[in-house]
Amino acid sequence: MQLKAAQDPGRRQFLKHVAAGAAAFALSGTSFASAADKKQVNKPNILFIMTDQHRADCLGCYGNTVIRTPNLDRIAREGVRFTHAYSSTPTCTPARAAILTGLSPWHHGMLAYGRVAERYPFELPRALADAGYYTFAVGKLHYYPQRNYHGFHGALLDESGRVETPGFVSDYRQWFKSKAPNLDPDATGIGWNSYLSAPYALPEDLHPTKWTGDKAVEFIESYERSSPFFLKVSFARPHSPYDPPKRFWEMYDEEQMPGPHVGTWASKYAPIDDPKDLSLWHGDLGIKQVRKSRRGYYGNVSFIDEQVGRILRALEKRGLLENTLILFTSDHGDMLGDHHLWRKSYAYEGSAHIPMLMRWPERLIANAERGMVLAQPVELRDILPTFLDAAGAHIPDTLDGRSLLALVRRSDSKWRQWIDLEHGTCYAKENVWTGLTDGRWKYIYHAYEGREQLFDLQSDPGELRDLASDSSYTETLKLWRERMIEHLSERGEPFVKDGKLAIRRQPMIYGPLYPRKA
Repeated sequence: MQLKAAQDPGRRQFLKHVAAGAAAFALSGTSFASAADKKQVNKPNILFIMTDQHRADCLGCYGNTVIRTPNLDRIAREGVRFTHAYSSTPTCTPARAAILTGLSPWHHGMLAYGRVAERYPFELPRALADAGYYTFAVGKLHYYPQRNYHGFHGALLDESGRVETPGFVSDYRQWFKSKAPNLDPDATGIGWNSYLSAPYALPEDLHPTKWTGDKAVEFIESYERSSPFFLKVSFARPHSPYDPPKRFWEMYDEEQMPGPHVGTWASKYAPIDDPKDLSLWHGDLGIKQVRKSRRGYYGNVSFIDEQVGRILRALEKRGLLENTLILFTSDHGDMLGDHHLWRKSYAYEGSAHIPMLMRWPERLIANAERGMVLAQPVELRDILPTFLDAAGAHIPDTLDGRSLLALVRRSDSKWRQWIDLEHGTCYAKENVWTGLTDGRWKYIYHAYEGREQLFDLQSDPGELRDLASDSSYTETLKLWRERMIEHLSERGEPFVKDGKLAIRRQPMIYGPLYPRKA
């Protein structure tokens, strides 16, 4: 199937980007593998699908009986679901730095929300290009500068309304203008961090979720290279605005929506500082607003799921599904009113616990159980080594992440016991913390106040009861505190002082290992 000319300006733009990517690849001095190169041909394609701000409990396969996600559930049913997947630094940019580098927060240098560095010593798209892959991205990258692709041969971007590079206009916005020059892409009128929700005010085909799905399908339908592809499909939703098309809004009833988890310790977050602030980070807005927000959020998730189904069908139609490794995850979650908190950046499950699913070609892992559920703690840093493993490429010892394929093969018997979590100052001076979890226990140290929290996630998955002050758990608290001290010991002050966890009052977005410009 050859690339065809099209009258649709969006498709012409897509073909132009593919051609530009091919030219850049040729200029790099790297040649595509020939079809006769058996070693190259045997490498699987890699499809990386991610959403933005997607809680783990908002998929059917994670036990949610209300939300409708048949296509994502299919990936879990035909592959593996990781029950304890986390985003170590649960906001957009540091999470994407972890994916890009395969490193922990301290080692990639982003300890809070800031700008992804312009270049890291070892990066996912470049590593896969070096392994013989044609690399392409569709949707949200959230890099800086905004046309800095970090080694992707081509990309079609949807950066929401974000303009951080002078003169930047996303590919989605350019396409929107060509399709609907007299319409406003933000006509629904909900801000990018608002708790409000409403049906999308424009025709469904103009929604960025549909555009992202369309471009991913076009890539698969038109792909004719002899080299395998690495395709990243990055949806900008269900991140606010919670604005699904009308048919997905009507799919759910607000009375169906689960209410928020509200811990006995969470009353401090109930006050509303400014009732006019639609992007507040804390406040008890009442059960009616929580359910309305969740209605729009659930609709966004189901709309994305439909696009995932289209992508899977495109692979099947081309005969590529059984030669493609598929990994689905998100950069972080969304509190959606849990514990009177909104948005992200917190250690709590709604913010830090993410979905992670993977489906592999049979020949990549022969005779592996389909539909398996694995409980080992995994994190975004594990994605890069997983893809290198699939590509048959060398996995550097310097990476903090490990291959998820090794877990599926049962060949890594010494997996990590727990995963580290943290976020530097965000929204308020007090919101700075470090944490650890093994999926059963979660320990949080609030560094501004020197306050600890301990949760038993097995008996209390909603984190309703803080056990840190319960004398019955003194030894458990001590164990996790000591683990935290050991984890932070390589950093020294201001994280650890005199062998104890230290108070930290000065904000720190970037650590000393963050790559600076020369």
